[in-house]
Amino acid sequence: MATFLGIPKFIAGLKPEHSTQWEVGQPLPEDTLRWGSTFPKGAATTLRNSQMRKNLGHATRTIRNKRNLRVAEMPDWEDLRESASAIKHETMSNLPELLVQMEENVTKRGGIVHWARDAAEANEVILSILREKQVEEVVKVKSMVTQEINLNEFLDSHGIKAWETDLAEMIVQLGKDMPSHLVVPAIHRNRSEIREIFQREMADAPEGLTADPRELAMAARAHLRTLFLKSKVAISGSNMMIAETGTLSVYESEGNGRMCLTLPETLISVVGIEKMVPRFQDAEVFSQLLPRSATGERMNPYTSFWTGVTPGDGPQEFHLILLDNGRSKALADEVGREALHCIRCAACLNVCPVYEHVGGHAYNSIYPGPIGAILTPQLLEATDHHDPAASLPFASTLCGACGDVCPVKIDIPGALVHLRHRYTEANRGGLPNGWDVAMKASSKVMSDGKRFGKAARMAKLGRPVAGKDEKISSLPWPVSAWTRNKDIPAPPAQSFRDWYNDEQQKGEAR
Repeated sequence: MATFLGIPKFIAGLKPEHSTQWEVGQPLPEDTLRWGSTFPKGAATTLRNSQMRKNLGHATRTIRNKRNLRVAEMPDWEDLRESASAIKHETMSNLPELLVQMEENVTKRGGIVHWARDAAEANEVILSILREKQVEEVVKVKSMVTQEINLNEFLDSHGIKAWETDLAEMIVQLGKDMPSHLVVPAIHRNRSEIREIFQREMADAPEGLTADPRELAMAARAHLRTLFLKSKVAISGSNMMIAETGTLSVYESEGNGRMCLTLPETLISVVGIEKMVPRFQDAEVFSQLLPRSATGERMNPYTSFWTGVTPGDGPQEFHLILLDNGRSKALADEVGREALHCIRCAACLNVCPVYEHVGGHAYNSIYPGPIGAILTPQLLEATDHHDPAASLPFASTLCGACGDVCPVKIDIPGALVHLRHRYTEANRGGLPNGWDVAMKASSKVMSDGKRFGKAARMAKLGRPVAGKDEKISSLPWPVSAWTRNKDIPAPPAQSFRDWYNDEQQKGEAR
């Protein structure tokens, strides 16, 4: 039996006063990529939960500190990032050919490959396999792509139960909850809540179960052991497919994924078409970047690779479902396609000041945080202002921290600006609003050097308004729309142009 290395540490890191944002028993959404309101409305709700903000701040700081320690040990860290970025650019530039190569190598080694254009096709393929196997339940490896297609709910509607075996995912599932983080989906739950969920939902929960991390881990282990031993089919995703050999991989911390990948008779892997690298050697780069970026570990406790079917070893039937579900359209966008480079490490979430304050549920998508803000709108082609997902590119301060920590060097801030522009262009039309008028007026000044110079000198008139605080907190309409939410720094006593001219004259005088 696996040792469940990650379970006690995960639970022990949760403080007893942690509170949940998702209400227990609330119906799960039919669309996990777009389950609620716009980001501003979602954030307005979650921001009221001060305890959640405190807990998220503690959790993300802890992960950041661990990551920084492990990164500091690597003198070639930036070289690894450059390599990973180059590999991903190469992959996206040759994705059609690599997918064909992947299919050929999986088939050559005894696997069966299916192509799915969208969630509906992927779910139907899985259902047909499970009906052929005549099973009523399956075990699952932690997989965001199966959450993306609402697989669990789809199978449940057809009388088949899909059991999550990753501890955090199991907590989310038993609690009838939604994930709030890419790596630690139950980060918003506390130990007392977990105990309550186990007692309520686990038929085999021990009597007198307490909130002690070890007791909770042992209860989960006993519960999962039964599922592992009786399940004939397992479903997984994959962190990385390797076209050169037809190999798939799963990186995890608990060992539950290893059990799913080795014990059942049949394995079904659902993988987004972007989760690809060309060569087996490329895995060396990502195997160093992923654990350090995700959990602050030097390496994953459990890293599993499998290639097709091996007689007498592991599942004797293997199905690979290659899922598009909007990825081809994202690939066609030369800027936005960088979102497809993501390796789901969540480093961008852990440094994002917005995520730290509002939490994952505010994004109303299983892909929260900065990467979710550029991935979700593209998968859904969300640009219309009536579409809640279209608001996600604005869920950022553009501070740039997400781009700085991304192990594959995705330019997340640049993609956010790109998607904001696309949203603005898609919603033009009708009478100009105040923003349009303001931008038009500003362009008259900023497009002419002389006019801009005069405006800079006139800005000095605002210094008396700023006062001792060196900031302007209130201005009349229409600029009050800005000062209502943000302060304006006091204008400098001398503009750069004036300073430069003075320096030039001093130089000539000497």
